[in-house]
Amino acid sequence: MTATADNKINNGAGAEIGNPVGDHVDNRVAERGGPGVGTVVAIRPGLDPGSVTAAGQAALAAFAAHLDRCALAANTVTAYRRQAIAYRDWLLAHAAEHADAFVDLVGAEAAVTAWRRHLLAGGASPATVNQALAAVTLLYEHGPGLRLAVKRARVPKPGAPDALTRAQENAVRRAADRRGPRDAALIALLLGAGARTEETQRLTVADVPITARSGTARLHGKGDEVRTVPLPIPARERLAAWLLARADLLATRPTLAEATGEGLWTGQRGRLSVDGVTDVVRATGKAAGLPGLRPHRLRHTYATRLREAGADHAQIQALLGHASIETTARYFRKAQELHQTSEKPQVVRSGRQLLGLPEPWVLAARAGSLPD
Repeated sequence: MTATADNKINNGAGAEIGNPVGDHVDNRVAERGGPGVGTVVAIRPGLDPGSVTAAGQAALAAFAAHLDRCALAANTVTAYRRQAIAYRDWLLAHAAEHADAFVDLVGAEAAVTAWRRHLLAGGASPATVNQALAAVTLLYEHGPGLRLAVKRARVPKPGAPDALTRAQENAVRRAADRRGPRDAALIALLLGAGARTEETQRLTVADVPITARSGTARLHGKGDEVRTVPLPIPARERLAAWLLARADLLATRPTLAEATGEGLWTGQRGRLSVDGVTDVVRATGKAAGLPGLRPHRLRHTYATRLREAGADHAQIQALLGHASIETTARYFRKAQELHQTSEKPQVVRSGRQLLGLPEPWVLAARAGSLPD
C-alpha cells in the first residue's frame, strides 16, 4: 500500500485518521468492492460531487506524467490514456453516486467496480474491460496513491478461429466494392494481409508501395513490432485505385488534407480512426448478409487461407506477427478437427494461388526477409 492508504488508521469507531474529508462513518457500502444488486447507495455526509472534477483532473495529470516516464509501447500508452479519460468522463456523469471516488480505497473500488459493470453491460469484451481496469488501476496508483483490488473480467479461453467460408468471403468483397474505393481497398487489405484493426488504421501512404507487378504493406504491430507483408493482386488493384481517388479528394479539400496528413485512410474530418475501421467492416458485413462482422474475423480468414495453402506454423506466425507460436497453432488444431470429423475444407494447393504472388514470398517470411 502507498503512504496515502497506509495513513488511514481506523480508530475503532468507524472513523479514519488522516481522511481529507473529515471523520465519518462509511454508510456508502457494506463491504469493499462496491454496492451489490439492490443496494441503496447513500453519499457520505460532507462530500461534494463537484470535487470529483478537480480530483479526476489531478489524477489524470499524475497518470500522464507516469506514462511519459514509462517504457511502454506507444499504442499501449495511447490505449491507457483513452481508457483513463473514458473513466473520468463516466465518473463525472455519475458524480452524485461516487463523490468519494478519489477520497479513499472504499470509494475508489466502489466506483471502479460500478464502471466495470457499466462496460460489461455495454457489450465490451472481457479483454477490453481488463485493459480499461489496468489503466484505471495505474490512474489511482499514481494519482491519489491508492492500490485497488478490483475483480477482473473473466476472459474465455480462445476458441477455434472463425474464418469466413469462400462464399462469405466473396460476398464481403463484392459488398466492399459497392461501397466505394476506400472501403474496397480497406477490406481487400484486411483479407489480403491479415492486418489487425490498429495496424490497418496506422498505415500511411508510404507503408503501401504499389507497382504494376508487386506491392507490400508495412504493418506496425504490437510492442512496436514491424513486419512487411506481401499483397495479393486483388488488394494491390484496390489500393492503387484508392490512392488515386484519395489524391483527387484531398486536392479539392485542403482542410481534410491537412487533418489526414500522410494517413492512408480518410474519414469525414481527417484520418480514419480505429473505430472508423471497425465501422467500415461492420457496415460491409451487414451489406453482405453478415451482421456483426469484425475485422479480426477477416484476419482469421487470411490465416486460414494460408494454412489451406500449405503454409507451416512458422510462416503463418511471421506473416501474422504472432508473439507466440501457440496462438498460430490454433489454426492447425481447427484443421485437425475438420479432418477427424470428415468435414473437408476447401484447399488451395499453392502459395501462388493464395497470395497472387510467387511462392518465395511465403517462404521468405519464415526467414524474416522478403525478396526484392
